[in-house]
Amino acid sequence: MPEYPAKLQEYLDDFSFISTRDERVDYLIAIADEFEPVSAAIATKPYDEGHRVVGCESEAFVWAIERPDHTLDFHFDVLNPQGLSAMAMCAILDQSCSGAPLEQVAAIDGEVVFTFFGRDISMGKGRGLTELVNAVVYSAKQGLRH
Repeated sequence: MPEYPAKLQEYLDDFSFISTRDERVDYLIAIADEFEPVSAAIATKPYDEGHRVVGCESEAFVWAIERPDHTLDFHFDVLNPQGLSAMAMCAILDQSCSGAPLEQVAAIDGEVVFTFFGRDISMGKGRGLTELVNAVVYSAKQGLRH
């Protein structure tokens, strides 16, 4: 298994102990409550479509801003107020990938979505959340090229 950012690995480890769907839902709702939309200093609505996560039903957007140490700060917004799964995934990615070594962020596999949300999520939701992860991974890979 590739080395993931430490905070992401902590989340994955925490989820490995969850045994019921109700526990998973409760934990994801708690994480979604930590979601903070992008600040107006980074972007204002209407957002540039280049930041939209294609395939995400919750209308998620991602921005990657380079830090002086050449890591990235990730910022997100989810336009659908019912998009708790997307909000939870954004909070996880923000907290675990912002400031993390780009090599570790670039190594993240979209399969982490199923660790967090389970295999029984809908195909549409699974695709959208995986595309959210892929957007972050893509930004990290782009950062490694510069």
